[in-house]
Amino acid sequence: MEAEKWGRRIRAFRKLKGYTQEEFAREIGVSVSLLGEVERGSRMPSESFLLKISEKLSITLDELSPPE
Repeated sequence: MEAEKWGRRIRAFRKLKGYTQEEFAREIGVSVSLLGEVERGSRMPSESFLLKISEKLSITLDELSPPE
């Protein structure tokens, strides 16, 4: 359940910034399949993964974090 919340937030911010899944995966140095698993909620993102995402999207981890 928690992984799904993270995935939805990551996907929403990625789309808001205009990245395709392929472009974004390349930019943060991960495979498209890994990014897809995270966005679908089938894999919980690691802290380092979240840091890469927040840096690339120019947002804070607090902004990326799902609301309680």
